[in-house]
Amino acid sequence: MHPIVKGGLVLGAACGSWIFINGLLGWYKDPAMYASFVPIVTLIEVIVLIWALRKTAAQGRSYSGQVVAGTLIALIGGVIIIAASMIFTTVVYPEYFDEINAMTREVMAKQGVSESQITDAINATSSFQTPFGAAIAGFIGTVITGVIASAIIAIWIRAKAPGSRA
Repeated sequence: MHPIVKGGLVLGAACGSWIFINGLLGWYKDPAMYASFVPIVTLIEVIVLIWALRKTAAQGRSYSGQVVAGTLIALIGGVIIIAASMIFTTVVYPEYFDEINAMTREVMAKQGVSESQITDAINATSSFQTPFGAAIAGFIGTVITGVIASAIIAIWIRAKAPGSRA
């Protein structure tokens, strides 16, 4: 299997699995664990990109070729993440957004925020709290991270120029 396709499939499967692990463990309802979701999923993406870009470098890809490869990996992974997110929020955890809002309400109340301010804050985000909105946000985040991380990773991992020593 081509390293870009394989990398995209691994990225999507790993991040999709992380979504469901968070659900199974109830971490999405715990403020501390909820806050760790994005950093951990970003770390997963960077690890997969390093692994996959090493394979594409072996094919002779230049710096720009590596950035393109990483972007394609992120796009493929992002499509799988859309599917995983949609299944998570519509089939497996259909009360996900209500539970997130309850957690937010509890955290804000403990911080001394007034009930009207809490309601305003939750209402301000409610239009984005849909299965499709969350899935697209995951896709966009994956692609942006993929482009940026690939541009950085490719500085070190790319094909050596002909005649170079190392």
